[in-house]
Amino acid sequence: MNSDETTAEALELQAVFGYASDRGLRRELNEDSLIAADPIFAVADGMGGHEAGEVASSICVRTLGDSRIVGEHLPEVPAAEVEELLAKADRQIREETGGRAGTTLTGAVLVQEDSQPYWLVFNVGDSRTYRLSRGVLEQVTVDHSEVQELVDLGQITPDEALIHPRRHVVTRALGTGNDTSADFWLIPVEPGDRLLVCSDGLTGEVSDGHIFQILSAVPNPQDACAALVQAALRAGGRDNVTVLVIDAESGASNPDSGAITLPGLATREPLAADASGPVTPEPAPAPETAENGR
Repeated sequence: MNSDETTAEALELQAVFGYASDRGLRRELNEDSLIAADPIFAVADGMGGHEAGEVASSICVRTLGDSRIVGEHLPEVPAAEVEELLAKADRQIREETGGRAGTTLTGAVLVQEDSQPYWLVFNVGDSRTYRLSRGVLEQVTVDHSEVQELVDLGQITPDEALIHPRRHVVTRALGTGNDTSADFWLIPVEPGDRLLVCSDGLTGEVSDGHIFQILSAVPNPQDACAALVQAALRAGGRDNVTVLVIDAESGASNPDSGAITLPGLATREPLAADASGPVTPEPAPAPETAENGR
């Protein structure tokens, strides 16, 4: 196979995705928002309470959805361009909420670099992006949180971080006026790769091992999302939980993937597979706090 054939195959890569969101068993308000609009996939976890967190996360994904990137197949997008979008979202959140709300954000843009496909993964806060590739689940992003800093310093173990009383305190967020800088990773894409983008309502309840089992055993992205959310609810459902599962496949995408409704949103129309706008889960009240919607 020559290089032209290899490039042509790479550019035929399609993102087949599913998504699901639930307010959880203890929250009255779902402050998470998401966008699933090829080539952008992201989850924002609002914080602030009394609908302010929902506003912050909604502004964040709306900013991404309004960008020129949406609808482009494997665009050439530098990290600096995504960084500008996040800076714009940060300014709008502060303007509209008066600095009383913020949001974490993580996700990926399916881009091309030197005519080859890559995931441009980004992260602000403690929502996470994982990659399942060749049977190995890897957490791509690194949490911006107090407990992660303690783990990095060797003061606590990763297992201790899961139950630490400060585990929900983030050190970076959009809209807070503090540190809003994002981290970026550029990861080559291979057909068969699966990406998981999620709020910490999943990872706070479900172990990486259990996440790996579900992602490995459930081939359909939408079914995998439903299974992950149910696992979080069965484990306690103490927070809003939102998940996106994106498969990188050669050829045409699954026409059913993406044409689904968010849990508990009986009045919302399904998102069409070719829709280009953000999806915001239905709001409802949560205790006011500065700790990531807790």
